[in-house]
Amino acid sequence: MRQFNPSHSRPETPNPASQLNSGQSPLLGGACEVRYGAGRMTAPVRVLVNGRAAHTCGDEAIPVAELVEAEVRAFFGDRLPELTNHLDIVFNITSNSSPGAVITDGSVPDRVRWFNPRSIEDLRERRVRLSNDTSLGTGWAPENPFESFVRELVDRFSGRSKFTLAHPWCGSDVKLMGYCDGELADVVLCVPQKSRFVSNRAEYVRNLEVVREECCRLAAAQLPDSEVRFRLNARDVPDRDELYLTHTGSSIESGDEGVVGRGNRVNGLITPLRPMNLEGANGKNPVYHVGKLYNIVAQRLAERLSNETGAHAEVHLVSLTGQRLDQPWRVLVRLTDDTADMDKVRALVTDALASFPAVTDELVANGIVLS
Repeated sequence: MRQFNPSHSRPETPNPASQLNSGQSPLLGGACEVRYGAGRMTAPVRVLVNGRAAHTCGDEAIPVAELVEAEVRAFFGDRLPELTNHLDIVFNITSNSSPGAVITDGSVPDRVRWFNPRSIEDLRERRVRLSNDTSLGTGWAPENPFESFVRELVDRFSGRSKFTLAHPWCGSDVKLMGYCDGELADVVLCVPQKSRFVSNRAEYVRNLEVVREECCRLAAAQLPDSEVRFRLNARDVPDRDELYLTHTGSSIESGDEGVVGRGNRVNGLITPLRPMNLEGANGKNPVYHVGKLYNIVAQRLAERLSNETGAHAEVHLVSLTGQRLDQPWRVLVRLTDDTADMDKVRALVTDALASFPAVTDELVANGIVLS
């Protein structure tokens, strides 16, 4: 293992994309009745909007609740349109400061201004970006063919694709577990169907065969040298009509709940036998949360190192709370190529750390898609 901790310093410039809020939205599943050819919600999905936000900046009011509600409804309208009119949005937003605001001699610590700014000059992140936590961001590259196949398979059935556009019965809450030893690949895949497009049990079964055919077609193209076996909708008991048949295309309609996961990584995969970081990237503030930013930068750096050296690359960025984002506490790089040019590696590391705060701009502009 080679370890690098490059000294890097540069002035920070104000960033117009700095945002004021930081929070998360746990989802509490609703209730639903599902029938062949029909379905309806019987209890709404509850969206708990938690966190901190600035409701004013000086004399200017910021309509936080209205902005958040519009974003929540737009998100569901895009991803789960059947739920758009069945949402119970609950706000728990404060303007409290984080720990460390000690008041002495009647003075007001700068920290309490973070979410109660008198002007944009009170927003420290416009002057310098500091890590919000001591944590770890990880990336590695390249993927093996099976990993790429797994992600593409899930995207084929859960996202906007030619398959889902041609088969509106295909729901989005796709679940997959895969194992591959190089010669044999085993895949357990669960793909929901939307009840209003499925008129009876036989049609459900036929649709499942369409899914299997698509799986086999993609496997033949991407894993031609491996035997690939599929087990679909493993909990189905067709003769008792116990099926992965949903009204919305998601199990959130029937009691499932969740918050930001620590499973999916920024490369779109859950890989417990690969290096894993400490954070889930989704739901975190894109300005200074290392759980989001360091994972993105580590993944990008690993991909670039792998492309430049032709080797397997692994990158770990370790933050230190309160210290500059572009100066991690530790930068750990592992390469399988012992002959790699270390000066070039150091240059690539330095270049990656110089990407703050541009990464924030990309995130705010929706230029980076997180799985």
